[in-house]
Amino acid sequence: MDTNRLILAFLRHGEYHQSLSTPSAFQPYPLTDGGRLQSVSAAQQIIAFAEHQALSIHPVIHSSNLLRAWQTADVIAQNLAFKALIPERKVESDAQLNERSVGALANLTLSQIETVVKNDPRHNPLPEGWKSDSAFCLPVDGAESLLQAGQRVADFIESQCISLLSEQDEDCLKIMVGHGAAFRHAAYLMGLLSFEQVSRYSMHHASPIYFELTLGANHSVSWRHLAGDWKLRYTDSNDSQPILID
Repeated sequence: MDTNRLILAFLRHGEYHQSLSTPSAFQPYPLTDGGRLQSVSAAQQIIAFAEHQALSIHPVIHSSNLLRAWQTADVIAQNLAFKALIPERKVESDAQLNERSVGALANLTLSQIETVVKNDPRHNPLPEGWKSDSAFCLPVDGAESLLQAGQRVADFIESQCISLLSEQDEDCLKIMVGHGAAFRHAAYLMGLLSFEQVSRYSMHHASPIYFELTLGANHSVSWRHLAGDWKLRYTDSNDSQPILID
């Protein structure tokens, strides 16, 4: 007998009041007006997709603990509840969906972070390009590499979705809202992107990308990209597609 389908809609949060030149993981600022409009548009896209695919929408939306992600999820939940597609406006936030942590150096500028590490006699100066190096972890308490953050996010997504797939009795769409860098690395670990694509792609603000979960023999897990577009950060020299910058 065929099993029911489980589709994950994953969104990067909407635009927010971000401090410049500052790693964005723990910035506590809210969505801009534009970010809220992006979130309304995301809800409309999700509604249309669910109707086209004949999917029920899971009543709980998961988000990271960061305000911008929670607000994005809350606007989506409000719009879905208004359309009676979910019974109530319900968002559950979880730190497992947070962006990559820079630990004790959170909310400092890039220049300040580099100065702090340089002035600490226990550490070498930070290498060039450290912020985008997937394996690099700052030498401070609470910091993690992008790959470590991706593993955390991937583990959370798979545990939630596998549990839901075993419980549901109809084709279902599960919505999660998080962050671009951590999710791109999660997507690599989930077999959705190659390692080269992790740095090449980004995510549009509040624009859902859809992935389908399949459980195989011996409970093996596989994912496939179903719909929605990644954002190109750069292209190869032989590629004719336009360059898009975050």
